Amino acid sequence: MTRTTPARLLRLLAMLQTRRAWTGLELAQRLEVTTRTVRNDVDRLRQLGYPVEAVTGPAGGYRLGAGATMPPLLLDDDEAVAVAIGLRSAATYSISGIEELALSALRKLEQVLPPRLRPHVTAVESSTTWFAPTAPTVDPEVLSALARACHQQERLRFEYTDYRGAASLRLVEPYRLVCFGRRWYLVAWDLHRAAWRLFRADRVVPHPPTGVRFKARELPHPDLARYVARTVGSATWAFRARVTVHASAEMVRSRLPFDVGSIDAVDDGTCVFECGSDNPHRLAVYLGMLDLDFEVDQPPELVRELRALSDRYARACQGPAEPQQSD
Repeated sequence: MTRTTPARLLRLLAMLQTRRAWTGLELAQRLEVTTRTVRNDVDRLRQLGYPVEAVTGPAGGYRLGAGATMPPLLLDDDEAVAVAIGLRSAATYSISGIEELALSALRKLEQVLPPRLRPHVTAVESSTTWFAPTAPTVDPEVLSALARACHQQERLRFEYTDYRGAASLRLVEPYRLVCFGRRWYLVAWDLHRAAWRLFRADRVVPHPPTGVRFKARELPHPDLARYVARTVGSATWAFRARVTVHASAEMVRSRLPFDVGSIDAVDDGTCVFECGSDNPHRLAVYLGMLDLDFEVDQPPELVRELRALSDRYARACQGPAEPQQSD
């Protein structure tokens, strides 16, 4: 019988952490031992407190179950550096208390990093400035309650305060949490209003679970991140415009930082761009920055601003004529 070695046990544990389940034969082939040796090694891991479960089925197999305590994570070099950088970045998120937790976890990780990896993490930390703009923080218990309701497809009742300070009781079918612009939004179907709505998580006070499950509806957009970006961006528009752009929808999208309005293709070389702003002058300048030909008829405030910009640019070109070159 092959003797159990610490190195092989660590390798076996690392493999069990990378996949939901392995057959005994797969583990034996990877470890270059017999299936009997794999069984012995699994028994040894169980003696050490790791919850390795047997998987039933024609082939049989093993998986690492959930235990009372978290087993050590075995990370390769790139994974360890990535986790360290991710923890440092997480310290800038708008979740109440997460900065302290992320930094605490980072310090623990740094203590066990091999000496050869510490310079990589130190270099990133010392050479990077993390931009952390002020934003409302969200209670992690609120995020957890919203996430559980989404995952379990359970109707959610909560108190909500809108941007005007008005409070209301909402009953919704929650679908997804989206982090956008350092704010957390809940995408949900509002049962009282019979419409899709976005709710800022920092304005939500959840009630106890309802226990009422719901059947999933068709989502308002296949990409909820884009849906949130578009909806949040348009929520405060004072001026809206429908612009015909003489370029493909793909080209227009490529020139935008994210969806700031709807873009619908007319044909391969034309699309309709519905956009807006709280200021018609800003919207006129923004359209010019697309560097594409376009047409706009409404609103009249935007038309006036475009004409004013056109006149201004024309005056800027009324300097001395360029000298003609002789043959």
